[in-house]
Amino acid sequence: MVRLLPGWAKLSTLAAAMKLLILSTSLNPRSKSHHLALRASEFATAAGAETILVELGALDLPLCGSPGSFDHSEALALTDRIQEADGVIIATPVYNYDVNAACKNAVELTGDGWENKVVGFMCVAGGQSSYMSIMGLASSLMFDFRCVIVPRFVYATGAAFQNNRLVDPEVEKRVEGLCAEAMRLAAALAVDA
Repeated sequence: MVRLLPGWAKLSTLAAAMKLLILSTSLNPRSKSHHLALRASEFATAAGAETILVELGALDLPLCGSPGSFDHSEALALTDRIQEADGVIIATPVYNYDVNAACKNAVELTGDGWENKVVGFMCVAGGQSSYMSIMGLASSLMFDFRCVIVPRFVYATGAAFQNNRLVDPEVEKRVEGLCAEAMRLAAALAVDA
């Protein structure tokens, strides 16, 4: 059972007409970033949004730039799902001060599907030093596709988890806050469109 923070009642009207795509980019279904994706999906669904959880590990995406990669059926289907969403939250592990290769590959394959999307980030890394590592992808999405980046993101380390389950209440609160902010921004932009 998901208990929502105060203030979610205001979002319920907006969320009812909203599609929020949660993109879990880890290829390991037991990863900590995947668990964050599951929690975000639970929060958004409880708020009333139509929530689509996409697990890259369950897809058979080609490597971007390989022959036929942009016309691959899985790449085209993922592009459509991103394009149809009002907002996207990316859950990713951090490797070598960057998002994992699967995340970058998915963004490259789906390019124009990201146009004008509200995008939020949830990252899990081995230590505190990589907290700015998401900025490369955020900048790319802003400049290349005019995405609106949610000005808060979730950054967690392994210390926030026990047996691959999120146990840190502060991180839990930030996951919920990210979902709320992504939906609020997506709703505001939809009104202005």
